[in-house]
Amino acid sequence: MKKYLLLLFVAVIGISSCKKSSDDTSATDAATAAAQAQTDDATIKAYFATNNITDAVKDASGLYYEVVTPGTGAYPTAASVVTVNYTGALLDGTVFDTGLSFQTGLSANANIIQGWKNGIPHINLSGRIKLFIPSALAYGTTAQTKIPANSCLVFTIDLIKLN
Repeated sequence: MKKYLLLLFVAVIGISSCKKSSDDTSATDAATAAAQAQTDDATIKAYFATNNITDAVKDASGLYYEVVTPGTGAYPTAASVVTVNYTGALLDGTVFDTGLSFQTGLSANANIIQGWKNGIPHINLSGRIKLFIPSALAYGTTAQTKIPANSCLVFTIDLIKLN
């Protein structure tokens, strides 16, 4: 009986220590994400200074946007399906993707980066917008073929159709 109590005690201690380690990891991950968000914000602001961009607006998500050409009519919502022409680049000007007549939804389960979901609703039909996207709203710590991990991105998007 004493053996079983001892084993139970050891198991409880072991499980408790694992939980504590998981909490420590979560706190470390949150601190790392906050530090990366500050780095991204400073990087985007430096980009603005270098490129004389003075009218970019920061939304609540941390995304910056600049309306290049105001459109007319309706604004997209999370329920919208949009058709866009776009160019995606790193802050150093390296273009990594372009698309013509690209169609996508803006819903939470749409297969696009969060920066697009947050940014496209800031422009109405036939408008052009530039999105300055911090890494957390793009690909985060995951590198893509032409995009290094923790990269801030710039997208120029023309909203050509709205459903």
